[in-house]
Amino acid sequence: MSIFRLSPRGWLGGYFKAPFQLGCLLVLVDVLIFFISWPSALILAAFLLVYFLILIYIFGNHKTMLDRELIRFSEGFGLVQGRLMDTMDMPYALLDTGGRFVWMNQAFCRVVHKNPDYSKSVTTLFPSIQKDQLPPDEREVQFKADFESESYILRMARQPMTEAGRSSSFFEYTDQDALITLCLVDNTAVNLALQEVDDQSLVVGFIYIDNYEEAVDTLDDVRKSVLVALVDRLVSKHIAACDGISSKAEKDKYLIILRKKSLLQMQEDHFPLIEEAKNVHIGNQISITLSIGIGLGGLSYAQNYEFARNAIDVALGRGGDQVVVKTPDNITYYGGKTQQVEKSTKVRARVKAQALREIISSRDTVYIMGHRLGDPDSFGAAIGVYRIARTLKKRAHIIINEKTSSIRQILTLFENNPEYEEDLIIDSQTAIESVTENSVLVVVDVNRPSITECPELLKMCKSVVVLDHHRKGTEVIENPTLSYIEPYASSACEMVTELIQYIGDTVRMTSAEADAIYGGIVVDTDNFVNRTGVRTFEAAAFLRRSGADVTRIRKLFREDAADYKARADVVSQAEIYRGVFALSVCPSEGLTSPTVVGAQAANQMLNIKGVRASFVFTPYQDQIFISARSIDDVNVQRVMEHLGGGGHMTIAGCQMKEISIEEAKSVLKKTLDSMIEEGELS
Repeated sequence: MSIFRLSPRGWLGGYFKAPFQLGCLLVLVDVLIFFISWPSALILAAFLLVYFLILIYIFGNHKTMLDRELIRFSEGFGLVQGRLMDTMDMPYALLDTGGRFVWMNQAFCRVVHKNPDYSKSVTTLFPSIQKDQLPPDEREVQFKADFESESYILRMARQPMTEAGRSSSFFEYTDQDALITLCLVDNTAVNLALQEVDDQSLVVGFIYIDNYEEAVDTLDDVRKSVLVALVDRLVSKHIAACDGISSKAEKDKYLIILRKKSLLQMQEDHFPLIEEAKNVHIGNQISITLSIGIGLGGLSYAQNYEFARNAIDVALGRGGDQVVVKTPDNITYYGGKTQQVEKSTKVRARVKAQALREIISSRDTVYIMGHRLGDPDSFGAAIGVYRIARTLKKRAHIIINEKTSSIRQILTLFENNPEYEEDLIIDSQTAIESVTENSVLVVVDVNRPSITECPELLKMCKSVVVLDHHRKGTEVIENPTLSYIEPYASSACEMVTELIQYIGDTVRMTSAEADAIYGGIVVDTDNFVNRTGVRTFEAAAFLRRSGADVTRIRKLFREDAADYKARADVVSQAEIYRGVFALSVCPSEGLTSPTVVGAQAANQMLNIKGVRASFVFTPYQDQIFISARSIDDVNVQRVMEHLGGGGHMTIAGCQMKEISIEEAKSVLKKTLDSMIEEGELS
């Protein structure tokens, strides 16, 4: 019957069908009563007949009116609901499954400055939201996006379309099976508050005078006091101008506290205090240079303080005259344009020598290693440490995996030599298998763990000693028992020679050992031309007295005709970039040690008039080795650090993988351009 096909559905439809369902139940009850008392059943049947007639009358005559009232209510409710959505303050919009706008309320229109009939893709307003990021189901997704100067959180969810929704005149798109809701939550105030809190966070730093003793050494007491006062005033004035405070901890050390906002401004200005300090003169022959270490971003003030201590150690280890900013995730460098002055005092060398003696004396075996593809400096320094260990009656082994051509001739002095043990030189695998808890590892001529001969050994030895003359970078050997890094030293061999002199009078080197160490100094200084100081010649004099012979050493370092010719070709094919940078390529075919030839060619290209820095690209062992050299005013260490390498201010290098020569050249040129634009290179 048509009267039972009521328009209302769901819970409301069940509510109107309930009287008929109860009437059917009463019919069943009447049948049961018939078997008990048929007169009673007849009475109940009469009642049921009247009941059903009344229901039929009511639903038959009022069905149209009931449908009309329900439809009127639904339309009125939908109109109110739509009006509320359209006028509410929360920016709200609907998208189709392709990300195009279907509808947006007035608040959304005001935010995006569009009309309600705007139907383009959401990416036109919020480019960070891509089509493949639209929600695939009813789970809500959130995105952060900026529109003009405001920041918003975009909340999106997919809503299936019902039959009523598809048939409603509210939507123009009737072919969609779902819609995507988009709600904008203004996050600008929260971001500003968080930024303000971040700007006000505490920054701790140290300022050290690098060359205090050297600068005041030639001054009388009056001028010395005036110079110190001028530096104090400069530091205090500069920090106060940044809304910070400074306190003098020692005669050449300051503790500073700043707000992060002030530090950001100092970073934008590239820390002018570094350059201003060099202009302080009161008769001092050596300009004052400062090192600054800053720590921020820690979970506590104590952690920021520790970051600052680490940062100032790195700044001093890199040669001073620079700023190091350390955060939990990164280290940033500024400055470093001045060549560090050689220290005249050897007090530090004597202290380090005594510490090294105590460490080795307490261990039973000494393992010594340098960097991969060892050179005369790393091997000579290793031989020096070997002699110290043998003097202290300890077993010692030098770890070398690949005997490069640059050290092959020197190795002949020790291989098959009855004065030395057969296991003097071992490979990394042998070292790993034989190392014990009571062993000490001495790392020479390198402070980056990834390029040592055996990085695994650094974790296996509880006691690690680092002796190096390269500036510290971001990657360093962590927590060494003893660290002696002097960037002003010409070579690791020079440093080891000084240590030998302070270990004790019982150290007696053989002529082969003296030749090896002297040869390391000769190679790293390019025959005493580069980075040499008074202490370099003092070390060379000591080695000569110990039996080093210049003629024998010269014979050891004579090179093949092919290497000589290749170096000449590299220099002749040099490309001059921006008028001051020489770039060339060293081929590896036919050369026993192409990286050494490339480094030598880079040195020679500095003799070209007008060249301030040279870079040689050498393809070798599926990598591109870059040797960088400069005379004085270009910090090639900073250039190489941008490419993942490091070194000294005038001698540096890096290794690049999975890249061609032309691509490596392009990367270097872009790096040079960027550093010139940012003022890092002048």
